Amino acid sequence: MVIIMDGKSLAEEIKREITARSNSMKEEIGTTPTLATILVGDDSASSTYVNGKCRDCEEVGIDFILHELTASIAERELLELIDDLNGNLKVHGIVVQYPLPRHIDRNKIMTSIKPQKDVDGLHPYNVGKLWLGKYDLDGALLPCTPKGILKLLDRYELKLEGKLAVVINRSDLVGKPLSKLFLDRNATVIICHSKTPKLERLARSADVLVSAVGRRPDFVVSEDMVKKGAVVVDVGMNYIGGKLQGDVDFDRVKEKASYITQVPGGIGPMTRAMMLQNVLIAAEIQGGQFE
Repeated sequence: MVIIMDGKSLAEEIKREITARSNSMKEEIGTTPTLATILVGDDSASSTYVNGKCRDCEEVGIDFILHELTASIAERELLELIDDLNGNLKVHGIVVQYPLPRHIDRNKIMTSIKPQKDVDGLHPYNVGKLWLGKYDLDGALLPCTPKGILKLLDRYELKLEGKLAVVINRSDLVGKPLSKLFLDRNATVIICHSKTPKLERLARSADVLVSAVGRRPDFVVSEDMVKKGAVVVDVGMNYIGGKLQGDVDFDRVKEKASYITQVPGGIGPMTRAMMLQNVLIAAEIQGGQFE
């Protein structure tokens, strides 16, 4: 019988813990964890994500500051705003919502955020700590989705040691950091992408299969791509007819998997909870540490 891994309930539990820690910071040292988010342009999907971040922050007692900028803003002006936020002692976390207009260098923006305020975990300093193994899961600024995946697997006591993990994604936000986290748990990892030959055969060999493609209906993880008894983690986000779906053909794949996540209610809530946790960690790193 397949077990559906419930990311939503675990995320709610984590958010209750964050609320308690946030309230303690306010009461004991007078610090309110604060997230500043920069939204450039009027992309509707980005606006939806930002509004969700705002609601999540309000729910756990984290202050939320939104800077909305026009798509025509000069790169220099955006960098000046980030510099101001870097120097603002009341701001603990900074997020720049992607995608950005083409005239703005994403890498330049990403590296301009102070590492201790980089709650996306994308600054080279934080990436370097991950790849050197100088981190712990609950105290480091790691990318939110990989961190959330590992926390969910831990909740279900799923061991990675000796397992073959196939990750269909090579992005800086998901595939690359997740592969390192899996390697640190002694899994053997294969990263697949759009240029990978015989992807279906590789997926079918996986003990743990993670898909984060987001191109449905052009790409779907079908039942014949899944080994019987595999753990299947669906990170895909696809809006089909106004309905959110993952990469995985859930109804059919669940008949073969031992554990599986569904969309919505799986990794999405965990990603959002890890963002809140990262803001709290950032506040503690910046002098708000307390027992």
